Formats: sequence, structure tokens, C-alpha cells
Amino acid sequence: MMRLLYDPEPRSSDEIFSATELSVLRATHTVVEWQGEDREAFYARHLPETEILISQQAMSAERLAIAPKLRAIFNVETNFLPNIDYETCFRRGIHVLAPGAVFAAPVAEMALGMALSLARNIHGEHAAFLRGDEKWLFDGNRQSELLAGSTVGIIGFGDLGRALFQLLQPFSARVQVFDPWLPEGHLRRIGVEPVSFDQLMANNRFVFVMATITTDNTGMIDARALSLMQPGAMLLLMSRAAAADFPALTEAARSGRIRVATDVFPVEPLPSGDPIRTVPNMLFSPHRAGALAFALREIGTRVLEDVDLIAQGLPPVACRRAERETVARMRSKPVDKGADPTSPG
Repeated sequence: MMRLLYDPEPRSSDEIFSATELSVLRATHTVVEWQGEDREAFYARHLPETEILISQQAMSAERLAIAPKLRAIFNVETNFLPNIDYETCFRRGIHVLAPGAVFAAPVAEMALGMALSLARNIHGEHAAFLRGDEKWLFDGNRQSELLAGSTVGIIGFGDLGRALFQLLQPFSARVQVFDPWLPEGHLRRIGVEPVSFDQLMANNRFVFVMATITTDNTGMIDARALSLMQPGAMLLLMSRAAAADFPALTEAARSGRIRVATDVFPVEPLPSGDPIRTVPNMLFSPHRAGALAFALREIGTRVLEDVDLIAQGLPPVACRRAERETVARMRSKPVDKGADPTSPG
């Protein structure tokens, strides 16, 4: 039995754990739960005996110093945030874990659905039908094309990219990948073609942006990159808004040169009067690709699995571990359920 400090905010317990799983956690370990009191005092009181921390709160070197028994930190918000002294954790052998892979399948399915809608203008003709000016038969398909047998580029081949690749198998598409964190041989063994960023942008009818945000790729989808795309090609932004220069992205769509789908935006929620809402040749989704109850519940399942392994003296496998070589480059933003639509997203 281990001692756990449990503070899942901004998640809630009923989002990420079933009643049965939460009962198991409480029955098999000593769980100390934050319940709204002064957080600084709560952490100061309980960290000295804590072995497992389930929280996305900041863990500075000072806080880690008063937690000599700490073995693992689970960020159930699911991102590796820059609010932890990772070097101290690596030096002490403290696992920093995030179950972000739970969103891979939901995001990949949404990406596939949006790609099919862009290719066949499903959303556009649906809206036209409601207005009474739909185009029938061939007239409604003059700019349509098939995903089957087409060319597909995936930017970022982590959990999201790999999940999308699996869904693409029945379509017999040629798949190219740009991911500077993976060796070419590794990508070829999986069955994709490694290419440079510029080659990927120029070669493919469908370009999926699935990469996490890092110090190296913020704003990579800019005017220059978009200019490389083929006329009428489709770009799907499924990971983070910071990957794209949104003024350049919306201008490329407005001009009709490319088609765009996005699940993410620089400001979220998007203000009702934002001019992006009127841009043609864009398919919008309000950051809902991964937001499924199934995915959130999987967070709790994976945390329980890894807590179990750690209790047995085994390494965690269900959640992703922070790596010294890459975590300092990550620039994910935390979940903010109470986001102010006028603040930067």
C-alpha cells in the first residue's frame, strides 16, 4: 500500500475514474485528497509522506525537496507542462507520467472524418441543402476527390499520428511522414516514407498536422509552408493551434487555393464575432476531437495500471514517461475549463 496525494484539477474524479476504479484506488492505497483548502499548506503538510502524486500543480525544486519518498507524478491533465523541475525528477528517478495517448484514437477518427468531408464537401453540400441551393449528382462533385489511393502527409508521428496511420490502412494511400524526433529507418519499418517538411507540404493532397508543440515547430505552418501545397490540397490541423500562423492559414483558405479543417484555435472559446467564422473553404470543429467520455475514463484506467506496477517495483507502461532529451522542448498549454474567450489561447 502506497501513500497518494490526489489533486486532479482541472479534471474531476467522476470524469477520469469510474466509481469502481476510484473505490479500488482508495481501498488499495492511502489516498489523501485535496478538497479545496489552501493548496500551498496542503502540499506542505502532505508531500513529505507522499509516494505517488496525481496532480498537474507546479513541482519546483523546493517542493520536490520536501517530498523525499516521491516515486511518480501523474499529470492527469495529460500534458507535460513546464511547471516541473524535470532535471530533479530525472536525477532522483521520479517518473513523470502523462496518459495523453488516451486521446489518440478519438482525434484520429475525427481527423479521418474531417478529411473525407473536405474531399467530398459533405459539410458544404449539407449547408447548401438546408438553404435549398444544393447541387445534384456530378454538379455537386466537380471539386471532389478520393482519399482512397491518394497521397497523405502526416506531420508528427507520435500517438496521434500512429493512430491515424492505422485508420488509413484500408484506403491504400501513400503515406509520408515528417518527424525530426524519429529516425528514417524506424519510420520505414512501420511502413511510412520519411520526408523533409518541405517535401511533405509539396507532395501530398492531404496534410495532417498531428505534432505536439515544441520550441522547434511553433508557427511552422506559415505562409511559406502553405505556398508549397498543391492547389486544392487539404490541410487538417488536429493537434495545437500554435503549430499554425492563423492569419496565413485563413488567407490561404479564403483565396480558395487550399481547403482547411481545424479542431483548434488561437483563442478558445472563439468569440462569436471572430472573422474566421466567415472564411470559406474551412471546416470547423470546436476543439472536440478528443473530448469523449470514453477517452477521459481511460485516463483513470491507465493511471491505476501504472500505480499498480510501481507498487510492485516495476516500471510504468500505460502512461507516457517524460524523457530528459525532449520534455524541455515541449510547449503544451494546460487545460482551462473556465477559459476567457477574450484571452490568448
